[in-house]
Amino acid sequence: MASENKIPEIIKSSLENVRSIVDTNTVVGEPIVTATGTTIIPISKISVGVATGGVDYASKKEGAPKPQNFGGGGGTGVTVAPVGFLVVDTEGEVEFINVSNKGKPDPVDQIADLVERTPDIIAKIKKIFSKEPEETI
Repeated sequence: MASENKIPEIIKSSLENVRSIVDTNTVVGEPIVTATGTTIIPISKISVGVATGGVDYASKKEGAPKPQNFGGGGGTGVTVAPVGFLVVDTEGEVEFINVSNKGKPDPVDQIADLVERTPDIIAKIKKIFSKEPEETI
């Protein structure tokens, strides 16, 4: 009896393992409600890579039975990167605080820009968590 092709089984197993790690709560995080009633929702980007391969081969021994042998394997990589936060205030106004950096392809520039923007991002987050209501003029 010839062996069945195992590649679909390897792919199915890899994708099931990815599904168990990544769900909708990974992309759109659990909402955080502050003392002032503002809701903060973390947003992330997920990248997945799957590589699978295999080969059926006959035995090299003379007189060996005809069934095929199979050798194969697979690998999966998952990356989760924060993109930003959706901030919904008590009046329903929505603001997106972006922490990603698509404009600069150089990783050194991206890190430098993120470090430069960190005080602004922290100030916005502190403002959201402050217990004092914002004064309007």
